[in-house]
Amino acid sequence: MLVLLPPSEGKAEREGDGPPLDLESLSLPGLNRARRTVLTELVELCSGDPDKAREVLGLGPRQAGEIALNAALWSAPTLPAGELYTGVLYDALDLPSLGPEAAGRAAESVLIFSGPLGALRPGDRVPAHRCSAGARLPALGGLGPFWRGPMAEVMPAEAGDGPILDLRSAAYAALWKPTGEQARRTIAVRVLHSRMVNGEERRSVVSHFNKATKGRLLRDLLESGLRPADPAALVGALRELGHRVEESGPGRVDIVVTEV
Repeated sequence: MLVLLPPSEGKAEREGDGPPLDLESLSLPGLNRARRTVLTELVELCSGDPDKAREVLGLGPRQAGEIALNAALWSAPTLPAGELYTGVLYDALDLPSLGPEAAGRAAESVLIFSGPLGALRPGDRVPAHRCSAGARLPALGGLGPFWRGPMAEVMPAEAGDGPILDLRSAAYAALWKPTGEQARRTIAVRVLHSRMVNGEERRSVVSHFNKATKGRLLRDLLESGLRPADPAALVGALRELGHRVEESGPGRVDIVVTEV
């Protein structure tokens, strides 16, 4: 099984304690040429006019620190990607607190997608940074279109022949979309909040419920030790773990929740 996650705008407050970024140490080495291209452009952008950098990256005037982080990408200390990202999904998933067996399953089955780095394993050491997949860098254009070619070369072999659980948001799903047989083995998850209004059920997509539920769902899978061999077994595993799962179309399921 392969699980696809988005990153998080929230980053760990503590600084990394590892050596500077070494692309050769990262998983998916076939992405390194593209990674170097994006990082070089991002560092150049953020080492110049800060107002232009904020405009390109969609940041506010109080986020000058994020520009400085990007400018120092090649020299800043690093920490594992699984510890770098925080926010609702990652707080619910809480990768650092997993036991050894569950952590091992996360290391082999989870990929975290990234605007400047493509995709990472949780143990890959990277510096803090801020650049969403929706950014358009001056010399490269949109990062979604930029990554599609490199990802198409690397991801099919990485995805293998098992089920693919896609928990990414739309911007990060644009970096790589499974095709062919792998598309047929992919399940994309939507989380719906169910509530009763005047005796009738109302459902809606709520960001907090969506992110927290996806984090908790993945943690449940990792801790369970279940290894579903196909999409039907994956849906069955989620139900076995107590999640209310409704199939909503080919390759899509809804997880219905009433509270976080």
